[in-house]
Amino acid sequence: MSENSTVTWPQRSVVSDADGYHFPDGFFWGGATASNQCEGAWDKDGKGESCADHFTSGTKDEPRRFTGEFDPTAKYPSHDAIDHYDRYEEDIRLFAEMGFKMYRMSINWTRIFPNGDDEKPNQAGLDHYRKVFELCHEFGIEPLVTMSHYEFPYALSLKWNGWEDRRTIDCFVRFTTTIMREYKDLVKYWLTFNEINTPLMGGGPTFSLGMLPETEELRFGKGDALHGEEATRIVNGIHHQFLASARTVLEGRKINPEFKFGCMIASNVVYPYSCKPEDVMVAWDIQQRTNYYCGDVMVRGEYAPFTERYLRELGATLSIEPGDLELLREGTVDFYSLSYYMSGCGTADKAVLNANRSVFSTAKNPYLKASEWGWQIDPEGLRYYLDETYGRYKVPLMVVENGLGAMDKVEDGTVHDGYRVDYLREHIKAIVRAMDDGADVLGYLMWGCIDIVSASTGEMRKRYGFVYVDKDDEGNGTLARLRKDSFWWYQRLIASNGSSLEE
Repeated sequence: MSENSTVTWPQRSVVSDADGYHFPDGFFWGGATASNQCEGAWDKDGKGESCADHFTSGTKDEPRRFTGEFDPTAKYPSHDAIDHYDRYEEDIRLFAEMGFKMYRMSINWTRIFPNGDDEKPNQAGLDHYRKVFELCHEFGIEPLVTMSHYEFPYALSLKWNGWEDRRTIDCFVRFTTTIMREYKDLVKYWLTFNEINTPLMGGGPTFSLGMLPETEELRFGKGDALHGEEATRIVNGIHHQFLASARTVLEGRKINPEFKFGCMIASNVVYPYSCKPEDVMVAWDIQQRTNYYCGDVMVRGEYAPFTERYLRELGATLSIEPGDLELLREGTVDFYSLSYYMSGCGTADKAVLNANRSVFSTAKNPYLKASEWGWQIDPEGLRYYLDETYGRYKVPLMVVENGLGAMDKVEDGTVHDGYRVDYLREHIKAIVRAMDDGADVLGYLMWGCIDIVSASTGEMRKRYGFVYVDKDDEGNGTLARLRKDSFWWYQRLIASNGSSLEE
């Protein structure tokens, strides 16, 4: 580089001085929920049944069950959840009191098209979300809307086995174009599919692909067992989602050129369990197939170079029809959003893996502590993932899920959750370091900003929120909302735009 060369660095960065950290103007501080975990009102105002409505509650030791016919002895937590559907005004006012700049939420497909393939949308559903978005704007909160967040229409599961069938693409695009036209002046930021890569991590295809399970049990952590016919169904189901996302992006840009679309990937940070070359390669391979398999298609518009080898190892056949690859190239997203909760270790030693298995088919890291649900806590892994991902794609990133599930205890009318503040502080500091490394990060949206039903276990006692909801696993409670200590901490953090981070 010559002495006279001038380099303009495009990324946003965090400034640190004697007064603390200063995040960029316009950084999106906020929180996130999903409709099936918070709304309740599962059959109200014309809403149809989603796959999520057929999942029973479970625990960290007992899996949730998927039942076709409702079991009168079982509890289905999505049916009531925390009644956000009827109490959204109270909840959004609490978010505004914290100072949220963005609220990530999902539109439940079955509130708009109860069966997934209806000719006309359900007006009551459209009216409900309009009121939600209008209230957000009243408080200066930008909505970030997930179009598909584990709320697949159960009727389409019965009809076509969900995303296994290409005809589902047209149904989804009818849904997405309907809501984009309806809210074209209220919603600017959209995510097409939540954690589209989780079936490759053993995250339960019924959740994200709407495929009827062979057994009732929902268990996480079986990604390494994916093979053959099941693998073929899953990779083709994801391919159909890729196509649906691309079509949605292209239609959306016609509806409003100002729309911004993102993918949403469940980050899978995997370190080698040892410095053995075999362990290094296993860790590398897991990250390639669980992170980049989906990321490359949605951001770069093409399947990754390792795809042929990966499909061969899975014993899977990917059905690509004429025009598919051209569509994927045209319908890429504008930014990359992600969830981050934990890291794991890759090992070629099956005995080590089986004796030390973490949630998503990796080995536990002996150097890390874990939450009460066994999710290992690793803030530096978030920095690692942000750096790696930005280096690969060079598009803006957004952390749209991160948080600590814990058994909170109410004392003196609140929850003294300093452990949650510590967790969040360290992860946000990791974002600071990633931005200092050059990663362009648009915002931080804490997961479960109000206590909601856990997706993995169906429990209420696994709490993430800044706001405590008075409800237990048996469904008992007043549903009263209580501000936790973390509520006030996050309020100060947002008001200072990060400068109070070390407090």
